[in-house]
Amino acid sequence: MKSLAQPVSTPFMKPLKERVATLGVFLANGFGIGAWAVEVPRIKESLSLSDASLGIALFAFALGAIVAMPLAGQLAPRFGSGRATALLSAAFVVALPFPAFAPNLATLCIALLALGAANGALDVSMNGHASTIETQWKSPIMSSFHASWSAGGLLGAATGAMLQKGGIGVIGGLVLPDVFIAVLMVAAAALALRDLGPRVAASSNGFAWPTAGVMKLAMLAFLCMLVEGAVADWSAVYLRSALSEEASVAAVGYSAFAFSMAACRLVGDVSVRRFGSSKVVGLGGLLAVAGFALVLSLPTVFTACAGFAMVGVGLANIVPVIFSAAGRSTVTPAVGVSMAATAGYAGFLIGPPLIGFGAGLLSLRLALCVLVVATLIVCLLGGKAVRSARLA
Repeated sequence: MKSLAQPVSTPFMKPLKERVATLGVFLANGFGIGAWAVEVPRIKESLSLSDASLGIALFAFALGAIVAMPLAGQLAPRFGSGRATALLSAAFVVALPFPAFAPNLATLCIALLALGAANGALDVSMNGHASTIETQWKSPIMSSFHASWSAGGLLGAATGAMLQKGGIGVIGGLVLPDVFIAVLMVAAAALALRDLGPRVAASSNGFAWPTAGVMKLAMLAFLCMLVEGAVADWSAVYLRSALSEEASVAAVGYSAFAFSMAACRLVGDVSVRRFGSSKVVGLGGLLAVAGFALVLSLPTVFTACAGFAMVGVGLANIVPVIFSAAGRSTVTPAVGVSMAATAGYAGFLIGPPLIGFGAGLLSLRLALCVLVVATLIVCLLGGKAVRSARLA
């Protein structure tokens, strides 16, 4: 007997409404994270936190995500990926304003632990649901979801900056964007956050042992997001020391990286369809290697812009491709995505302190050579790992 979800998988009935609804969730989540990011300095100032204290609080956010991500992979098999995404969207909306009400460091850590858990769980669920839609769509579309998230982040940050300029306080700076996010999430749920395909039983202990293929994909996600985290935290520091320029000039490296990554995700699906996922990963890794080599060997303002832009272009669509491959490699997409996303988030956390430790022992330029090695591994091994992913 055919599943009720079977008709939407035909070439003539692609799940368009489900895709639009899920794009809305990605946009809303990115909007919330962007709004939160611009409030971090004001929260730090209002609570009189030192850099070290703020680091502890931000670590609580990451810890919450890392703990919640593997657990979130079990919700889709039990409740369906659409219902799980809707449920976790509500959790994110509830948790987003918490940090604005924290009166001290301890409560801020608790609030960020909850927000990080909600965000990490939603990240896994919405990527798993997007992977299911991609399977039904029968064409690469994962990069469009990540482009929507990037656009949401830029809009959220811009909105937050406008609210601050208008004299809105920290609470309003998170509550007002949260209202918009809630409306967008409810609209998405009402439109088409429904389940696609059959459900399967989740593992009895709440976890699933990853296969060798998923482990390779998780390793690649770890390396890619290690690079992203390191570029975010250390690119301006490196350029400030290498160029002896003011901070605004040193920031051009990360600006070029972030802009090129967001822009390339808009055409990522076209690239995957035209060249294939394995070539996008292999050539993307090679381009990132070349970009780092340019920045580290010949640091100038021009090469910083060009080199970090090359890294952004190269890495832009590798993580979406990896998530798609991981989603095809497990019983339900959310399980594979949760493994890849957890490993990636761990890499994003480990990257900055790893570079700092290496800089203390050697020099910052030599420490950043770790990023060249990481992207070279992605270049050499990524294509085969993605190509070998089992098709759903």
